[in-house]
Amino acid sequence: MALTVITTVFFMWGFLTCLNDILIPHLKAVFELSYAQVMLVQLTFFGTYFLMSLPAGRLVAHLGYKKSIVTGLVIAGIGALGFWPAAGLRWYPAFLGAFFVLATGITVLQVAANPYVALLGPEKTSSSRLTLAQALNSLGTTIAPWFGSMFILSTQVKSAAEIASLSATQQMLYRTQEAQAVQTPYIGLAVVLILLAVFVWIFRLPTLKESTEQADTGHHTLLDALRYPHVMFGVFAIFFYVGAEVSIGSFMVNYLSGPTIGHMTEQVAAKYVGLYWGGAMLGRFLGSVLLAKFSPRKLLSIFAVVNVILLLTTISTSGDVAVYSIVAIGLFNSIMFPTIFSLGIERMGPLTGKASSLLIMAIVGGAVVPQLQGFLADHIGVQHAFYLPLLCYAYIVFYGWSGSNIRSAPVNPE
Repeated sequence: MALTVITTVFFMWGFLTCLNDILIPHLKAVFELSYAQVMLVQLTFFGTYFLMSLPAGRLVAHLGYKKSIVTGLVIAGIGALGFWPAAGLRWYPAFLGAFFVLATGITVLQVAANPYVALLGPEKTSSSRLTLAQALNSLGTTIAPWFGSMFILSTQVKSAAEIASLSATQQMLYRTQEAQAVQTPYIGLAVVLILLAVFVWIFRLPTLKESTEQADTGHHTLLDALRYPHVMFGVFAIFFYVGAEVSIGSFMVNYLSGPTIGHMTEQVAAKYVGLYWGGAMLGRFLGSVLLAKFSPRKLLSIFAVVNVILLLTTISTSGDVAVYSIVAIGLFNSIMFPTIFSLGIERMGPLTGKASSLLIMAIVGGAVVPQLQGFLADHIGVQHAFYLPLLCYAYIVFYGWSGSNIRSAPVNPE
């Protein structure tokens, strides 16, 4: 029952994170931004993980898992409310501020919920259990693009010249419709987040004597955890994985709507983004079974090799082959985050909390890699910019094959 309740939290933060992929083309058109400028959305959102992971870790150590999850949901709800004034003001920095608050709440959820699920049962099946929880996260990321295509991308964004040609009344009406396309969905999400916080507060979750508290009340530091090679390599693996996954999702609407690739409207392209994340969901349900039977390290390497091949395919082709090869990457992304996370905290005993905080901080890859890909896209085109995530997956091949092997680990006090 506890796992069931926590998976609803995984669902919500997946939904909110993926909705960024739909807001990016909308904001790019509204504010007439370059790719590098609009990727400030992901830089702000995922940069928050880096800035707030340590404070979130201290919060979890102080409040425990349950209260931290409730707190994270409330902060995320406040962030969602921030989209109302941002859209009304039609001011890009206000959107970035709302993204920061929203991401702060999700960071607290990540720091609390990931290790909670990993510790909620035998260590040897933690990868399988976390992958199953992440499958519900992927359900949220699958539904979000469809939701966004209906409510956000349904409003046809006009250029500055088109707006200037309208009468004053028409301009006011258009601005209202444009704002409501963002305001209404996010007000609804804010209400859902607050209700979910109340539900988790009321529900009696099992109290774990968590490793996070043991670590933070002792004399351990982040450097103590980073001295273990499987943790250090795991931090880079999370950085590159999240960076690649977010980059692909962020560029997909613009990429697929290109004349030589999918030649489709942004609304239709958004549905393919749903298929991309839907593949990750399907893969996680299947992966939770496979990971219980086969070596997580070998599966991780194999899936990363397949994604390298799929990226090479989409870069070197056009039309349907380019479309479906990039959408298929989602299926093989499926087991990567939970598997890397589980391998990164494996056999860390009282240092589990510190290792977990480091891995959550590494989600900053979702800020850095899309920003770099934005610069590449502005200079060499969107299609060839996908060489960057290809290199990210090549590193994950190494992590599964060799980097995740435990050279030494602290003795678990149990």
